[in-house]
Amino acid sequence: MIRILLAEDMGMVRGALAALLALEGDLDVVAQVARGDEVLAAALRTQPDVALLDIELPGGDGLWVADQLHRRLPRCRVVMLTTFGRPGYLRRAMAAGARGFLLKESPAADLAAAIRRVSEGAVVVAPDLALSALQAGESPLSARERDVLDAARSGRTVADLAAELHLSEGTVRNHLSSAIQKLGVRTRAEAARVAAEQGWL
Repeated sequence: MIRILLAEDMGMVRGALAALLALEGDLDVVAQVARGDEVLAAALRTQPDVALLDIELPGGDGLWVADQLHRRLPRCRVVMLTTFGRPGYLRRAMAAGARGFLLKESPAADLAAAIRRVSEGAVVVAPDLALSALQAGESPLSARERDVLDAARSGRTVADLAAELHLSEGTVRNHLSSAIQKLGVRTRAEAARVAAEQGWL
């Protein structure tokens, strides 16, 4: 049996996924959680073979959780599930140690097959997403530019961002200006939108 941990914040979706996987004779959902910060404890307690993670989780997104699992429970292989086919998400998920990346619109049979293949050591990525990621290329943003731009999505002032990130206001302005220039847009709001659409934030 392949032991599965399922992390999905929407109760109805989580229940539907668990029910679908339960129909497979060789798959056993041993844990279900609704928050990112609940995953590691549940994984350490139940020792799953595969963790099926939604990217958008409260209490720590799936990318952060994948990295935590990779460090603390490396034998547990991670499959990311998302509604958003953003190329940057795929690159970041693989960098965090994920072995699979599927869209939620994929057929249930594809999900079960992906879990089996990942548990055997394969890497499974939705073909359309893999092609998009190759075409999009790497994020042009530095780690600090990404942090500043991500914080700027809230619409707060430069002074507020500087206080939150423990940077000077001039440094925040420089990072925002650099991100705007690299993304070929005119405002920080546009820069944040473009970067989010690509999955770079």
